[in-house]
Amino acid sequence: MAAAISIICNFPLHSHTSIFLNISFPPSDRIRSRKSCFFRFSRICVVSSHTNPKILKPNRRSRYGQPLSPYDSDSDEDDDDSFEDEDDDDISTSDDESLDVRVSAHDRQRLKFQNATNIRRDSHHHSEGGSNAKLGHRRQTPEITQGKSSNKNDENYREKEARGSLAKDRFSHLAEELDLDERWYPLLDYLSTFGFKDSHFIQMYERHMPSLQINKSSAQERLEFLLSVGVKHKDIRKIILRQPQLLEYTVENNLKSHVTFLTSLGIPDSRIGQIITATPSLFSYSVENSLKPTVTYLLEEVGIEKNDLAKVVQLSPQILVQRINTSWTARFNFLTRELNAPRDSIVKMVRKHPQLLHYSIEDGLLPRINFFRSIGMRNSEIVKVLTSITQVFSLSLEGNLKPKYSYLVNELGNEVRSLTKYPMYLSLSLDQRIRPRHMFLVSLKRAPKGPFPLSSLVPTDESFCQQWARTSVDKYLDFRRRLLLKELARKYERR
Repeated sequence: MAAAISIICNFPLHSHTSIFLNISFPPSDRIRSRKSCFFRFSRICVVSSHTNPKILKPNRRSRYGQPLSPYDSDSDEDDDDSFEDEDDDDISTSDDESLDVRVSAHDRQRLKFQNATNIRRDSHHHSEGGSNAKLGHRRQTPEITQGKSSNKNDENYREKEARGSLAKDRFSHLAEELDLDERWYPLLDYLSTFGFKDSHFIQMYERHMPSLQINKSSAQERLEFLLSVGVKHKDIRKIILRQPQLLEYTVENNLKSHVTFLTSLGIPDSRIGQIITATPSLFSYSVENSLKPTVTYLLEEVGIEKNDLAKVVQLSPQILVQRINTSWTARFNFLTRELNAPRDSIVKMVRKHPQLLHYSIEDGLLPRINFFRSIGMRNSEIVKVLTSITQVFSLSLEGNLKPKYSYLVNELGNEVRSLTKYPMYLSLSLDQRIRPRHMFLVSLKRAPKGPFPLSSLVPTDESFCQQWARTSVDKYLDFRRRLLLKELARKYERR
């Protein structure tokens, strides 16, 4: 293999400086393998014999690429110092070019200085252009956004002003009658969507004036929650008039906890709204200190089964907000003393008709017991009827119980003892059920001889027509409609 050949050339630059090139020719096999290269510059060396030590950088250029004097100035020393600590990396061509040119440390430092200068200059122009573009964009965007927001603000302001003007016109007369603040008008305007009128606002003012001072958004949040749990829109006015304080109860700290309590009793979601409508005062009672102790008393003292608790509350939600110990004790003692009723029978009465605990003893329970006694019933028979149909305590004496008994004896030919066998007779409507069926069978000549069978009054219309009348339901319904019209005409003539 042929050895490499080196040639050293001396090129004088001026009287004091020379440059030496060390040129190496590669072996013949290397020449054949690299078509683009025939020799290599292995070293470039600049030798200076000038006596002035400040001649350091021949062929210097400024940071803008302009040629400078080969003599350093005092200011240039600082520029050189800024790059003295940087790493000295060789700058060479790629292998494809097969040119290995070694540059002196001085030239490498100059190239780095130029590259750094170009980078700073490019970044400076880029930042100016970018900042100008951004500034231009920022100047336009706020103007557009501000224009849109200002339009929306103007529209909202005009709508608010219009509503405020209408509210002032509407409630000006009410404000003269009551000491109303204009800040209350938005709430009054919102409540008007539920059918509130001036008379209702006066009622709220007289009953609980602070309820009208609630912020509209707060009241709206609370009423929307009630609507979401099943309260009907048409019932909101009735609820608020009965319990104006409801507008002051927060959703998180009051309304939700009470709804959760009702759900824990086993009450279905579909009935929550009905219970709230029936007893809006429920929210004014503490769950822990009042409602839960009441439930415990019903289970442990009264004897209501846990499975029947939800049914009892649905039949009479007021049972949760009354003094259950007082009402239960008073009525239990009365029925025990007056009728000698056993405890189990009284518990059944409460389970079937918990409203019993609300009825007055003197004006409700005692007069009806005396009525049954007046028609010949014994205490044991009265207890049997009351245990089976406890809701007779809610029926009017003059408008219901007495007319039914009169029709039972005079028209149907039955005795009082038949009531103990069919106590349901007392719960049926005289005009809608008892009289129409009796008269229909009489008109068809299918009424049995003797006392009219009370069992024919119990089944549905379809069963009655199939089993007793043996005719179509439509024919019976048409007969009942004409009979009701005659009864209405007769009552109208009496007036």
